Parts: sequence; structure tokens; C-alpha cells
Amino acid sequence: MFRSVIAGSALTTVLLVIVPIFGGTSGEAAGVASGSAGAASSSPVISGIETRGSADESSIRIIEMVERATDEAADDDSRDSDTEHSAQKPVAVDTSSGSSGSSSGSSGSSAAGTSSGEGSSSGGSSGGSGSSEPPAAPKPPPAPEPPACPAAIGGSAGGAPATTSAGGVAGTTSSDLASFAARYNEIRVANCLPPVPFGNIRYDSCMEQRLFWMAEDPSTDPMSAWGHIGSQRSDGVPSVGCDGNLAGGSGNTGSTVAQKWWDSSGHRASLYKPGSTGSMAGTCILFAMTHGGVPNEPYSFTRAAARWVNC
Repeated sequence: MFRSVIAGSALTTVLLVIVPIFGGTSGEAAGVASGSAGAASSSPVISGIETRGSADESSIRIIEMVERATDEAADDDSRDSDTEHSAQKPVAVDTSSGSSGSSSGSSGSSAAGTSSGEGSSSGGSSGGSGSSEPPAAPKPPPAPEPPACPAAIGGSAGGAPATTSAGGVAGTTSSDLASFAARYNEIRVANCLPPVPFGNIRYDSCMEQRLFWMAEDPSTDPMSAWGHIGSQRSDGVPSVGCDGNLAGGSGNTGSTVAQKWWDSSGHRASLYKPGSTGSMAGTCILFAMTHGGVPNEPYSFTRAAARWVNC
């Protein structure tokens, strides 16, 4: 593009130089023509012709020089121009990529700095938090699990002779003993106490003798002679037999008296011994029951006794 401008300037300069020469020549030609018309002399004409011919030759040479300069400028322009893409629109130079890259780099640096700062801040906060919190207290050891409750056991109690006293009072039956034994162990297992082997729940003739002594009191008062060792009969007959936990009244069975003894705190402690949770192999429960009494007590009116002993 710069070469084209120089070539154009040179062409303008040459044209400016040529125009006066052509002007001078035209003047001389006019003068020659005028002289030829007026004086009819041939020399000036020849002189004019020669002068014109010399000027023409100079002009031709200058024109050739201008044309050569113009052609060279054109050749330079054609070499500099992109003829292959001359029909395409010029593509604008993307100057934003560099600045974008710089901006991106700056942003990246800023983001990195911010991230780094945040990381440092976060780390500082975390560190401060960790140092300010007291150490966690050690967990207490787990509470020991209570032992599983004992399961029910099978078996059956021994029999009873079902004797009758001299005064006609009916004694303990095998059914009385079995009913008591079953309910006694049911209560123990229900309260997480080990059951007593059924073979160790036994009929006791010694306690039965004392129950007979009370039932044969001739008084119509059922409470006469009733109680533990030391009680008195209305007829003054001295006490016999063995003492135990007592229960009496109408409608009782071995099962009902077993429940009454559990429901009474004093009798429970004596007959069930809740603190004894070990093996029951060496424990025996003795039991006796009588039915009726003198002078007119019905069979349904019973007296019962039981006690805990070592076998």
C-alpha cells in the first residue's frame, strides 16, 4: 500500500513536469504556425518541427519511465495483496483473546488467591475450633445385661397319704400337694426366681400333726388354738407337731394358699426367699393341709402350713 502511494506521487510529479513542456511546445507550434502563415518562412517551421520532435522524444521517454514506474508499483501491489482471499470479507483481528487470557489469568490468580485465602481461613477456623473444644469424655462402659430369667421346669411332686386324724379330720392329699407345688414354682418363675425341683416339694407329717391339734379343738370358734407354737387349745391339750407358715379359711386349695403366702411380705420372705437365686437343688419346701374340724367345720374349711428347709 505504501509503494502505491509513492508511485502515485511520482506519477503526479512527472505529469506536472510534462505539462509545461507540452505547453511550451504548443506555444512554439502556435508561433510556428503563426510565423508560417505570416512570413511563409521554412526555417522556423523546420526549427519548430525539430524542437517539437525533440520534445516529443523527451516526453515519450518520460511517459515510458512513468509507465514502467506504474507497472512496477502495480506489480508490488499485486505481490503484497492476498489475491486468493481478495473476495472474502476482511477478518477483524481478535484483540480480545489476549486481554481475555490476561483477564482469565488474572481471574484465575484472583480465584486461586481467594480459594487459597478461604482454605487458610477455613483451616484456621477448623484449627481454632479444634483447639477450643474440650476433649470428648470417654463413654461409660455399657451396663451389664441382667441375666435371663429361669425357665419353667417339668416334673411333679411326690404323693401324700391322705390320712385321717383320731378326731376324724381329713389330712393332706396328693392333689393338695400337687396343686401347691405347681403354683409355687409358677410364682417363682414369673418373678425371675429359679424354680425348686418338684421332687423337693414334699408332704410333711410333722406340720400336719400340729394342724390336726388345732382342728380338733372342741371350741366352735375356728380361731381357738389357731397360731404358731405357743397357742392354747380350749380344752388345755398341749401342742404337738411342727410350726410353719400358716393359712386357713373356707374354699382354699394348695394353689390359693401358695398365692396368699406370696402376697404377704412376711410369708414371702420366709417361704420364697427372693434373695436366694442360686441352685435350688439343696432346698426343700415342706407342705401339709387339713380339711374340716371339730365339732362341725365342713371339709371345705382348710388349714395349711409350709416351710423352707435344707434337704
